[in-house]
Amino acid sequence: MNSMMKSVLVWVGIVLLLLLIVQNVPSGARTQEIPFSTFYTEGQTGKYRSVSLSGFEVEGTYKTPFKNSKGETIERFKTVTPPMQDLGAKIMAWKQDGQVEEFKASKPNDNSSWSMYLLFWGPLIVFVVLWFVFMRQAQNGGNKAMSFGKAQAKGLSSTAKKITFNDVAGCDEAKDDLKEIVEFLKEPSKFVKLGGRIPKGVLLVGPPGTGKTLLARAVAGEAKVQFFSISGSDFVEMFVGVGASRVRDLFEQGKKSAPCIIFIDEIDAVGRHRGAGLGGGHDEREQTLNQLLVEMDGFEGTEGVILIAATNRPDVLDPALLRPGRFDRRVVVDRPDIRGRVAILTVHTANKIPLAPDVDLETLARGTPGFAGADLANLCNEAALNAARSNKAWVEMIDFENAKDKVYMGAERRSLVMTDEDKKITAYHEAGHTVLAAVIEETDPLHKVTIIPRGQALGVTWQLPERDRFNTTKSYMEARIAISMGGRIAEEVFFNQFSTGASNDIQQATSLAKSMVTKYGMSERLGPLNYGGDQGEVFIGRDYGQRRDISEDTARLIDAEVRDIVHRNYEKAKNIILEKKTQLIAIAESLLIHETLTGEDIKLLMMGGTLPPRKASTNTPPSDPTQPDNLALGQGNLGQALKPI
Repeated sequence: MNSMMKSVLVWVGIVLLLLLIVQNVPSGARTQEIPFSTFYTEGQTGKYRSVSLSGFEVEGTYKTPFKNSKGETIERFKTVTPPMQDLGAKIMAWKQDGQVEEFKASKPNDNSSWSMYLLFWGPLIVFVVLWFVFMRQAQNGGNKAMSFGKAQAKGLSSTAKKITFNDVAGCDEAKDDLKEIVEFLKEPSKFVKLGGRIPKGVLLVGPPGTGKTLLARAVAGEAKVQFFSISGSDFVEMFVGVGASRVRDLFEQGKKSAPCIIFIDEIDAVGRHRGAGLGGGHDEREQTLNQLLVEMDGFEGTEGVILIAATNRPDVLDPALLRPGRFDRRVVVDRPDIRGRVAILTVHTANKIPLAPDVDLETLARGTPGFAGADLANLCNEAALNAARSNKAWVEMIDFENAKDKVYMGAERRSLVMTDEDKKITAYHEAGHTVLAAVIEETDPLHKVTIIPRGQALGVTWQLPERDRFNTTKSYMEARIAISMGGRIAEEVFFNQFSTGASNDIQQATSLAKSMVTKYGMSERLGPLNYGGDQGEVFIGRDYGQRRDISEDTARLIDAEVRDIVHRNYEKAKNIILEKKTQLIAIAESLLIHETLTGEDIKLLMMGGTLPPRKASTNTPPSDPTQPDNLALGQGNLGQALKPI
């Protein structure tokens, strides 16, 4: 019986008892309870008009009502008799003598007896039940309080699906590194007899969505050992000392369940670099980290407890946590290459998604550079949903293409209405980006351009690299700056004014030029020096207190160099647009008709050709004249695939 049912039964009992008590309370204020001796004396004096006897209960009325000390008029009386066999005969004698006018005797009512018992024992029973319930709740609360310092680690249930290395794809090198952990858990004597020591800790490092948690579960599944999972944020609570207590309890659980794997996700939440504690006083997070360092030094590898942790911010971890003897091995889980993406797509579609004959996973993988495992899983899911909305029997290649557009550029927003003027400005803006992307050689090929609003952008020009890009050259970065200025230049040339649509273009160009000067050493005047420092996120213990380490003259020179790079590429882009004015107009007018152009369409228009007539969309796209063209939609760091303009 659960706690809710117990509570319901207790309250139902209380309500029934109250109803019983109310039912047995005499109605009105004119009934007086008297001792039996008083009843016996007054009965002989002829004070009662009527008497009623039922078992041990006697009730009746007075011949002459009177007032008590409170001023209440008393008309009736009530009493309880002791066991007497001849009481009825005595009252009958009183009637015969004229001392009582009416007398009525009835058989005792069993319910009445039960009522008497309940009236006597009911309150005591209710009190005992309530006391028992409150004590149980207090005990449970005490247990919770006592278990507050226990680790909140979650283990895999026996019914949970076992994850193996066959379920993990796209990270072959990481799997090879972790296979040694599996061999140690299966056969530790193989390493011990040769004096080998298995790493006490393994740190999985990589961007979000690359499969770090899945790899840890795969290690446990392959070794067939107990798996404890906990997040770094689960250690620290509002009470002092809870984090350290949970760390101790976590490793105690691991020792009892050895061989086992302890997995700490997002360990940077608790393992950040120790510092001065700007909040003042004692830093609870540092105490938790110190306890973690002690526990990692305190248990031996032969105990069969392997600690695996995952983070996408290894730069913020405390150096003491990364030294040999704690996290001996660092496994990088990066974004997959084209072969890895094919393997991941195969895992997510095999025996799960019915594929049409026209689906080519290799072509799909080639068109998704920079995608992590989670991105590819989302892509497959969006394609399946798209096919289901169209009531298809299987998922076709067009469903994957539509899903890729949605993931890259955002969902279409056709529900709002765009004015003809705004639509024309957006078409020429995107045509400016498109012409530059088609002419400049040091950049990625054009994939698609659209003026259908997607996400927060009014239009998108999408460039897709032919291969994974691992290094970025100076010419490529300058080409990116020039292409980002194409929309603003087109507005200037054809409308003799600027709109807010170029705000994100300018932001990207400025940021890229500044990185070239201060971070990548691509300035001839400043040379191969780094002036940016660590531009990562600020966190307590390291970034606070850093001061600017460049002079004012150098800062002015940096600003001048950034300005020169942007202006130089702006003029380069403007000359190209003025030279290709005819092609730009053709692309813009085609966008106004067809709304979306592919890379092949753009090649045809750049060569002076014309597109065959197609039915224009009946839904005009929306617009807000103050809404900037969000060029950063889906764009990540340099070297990643997505380059929407």
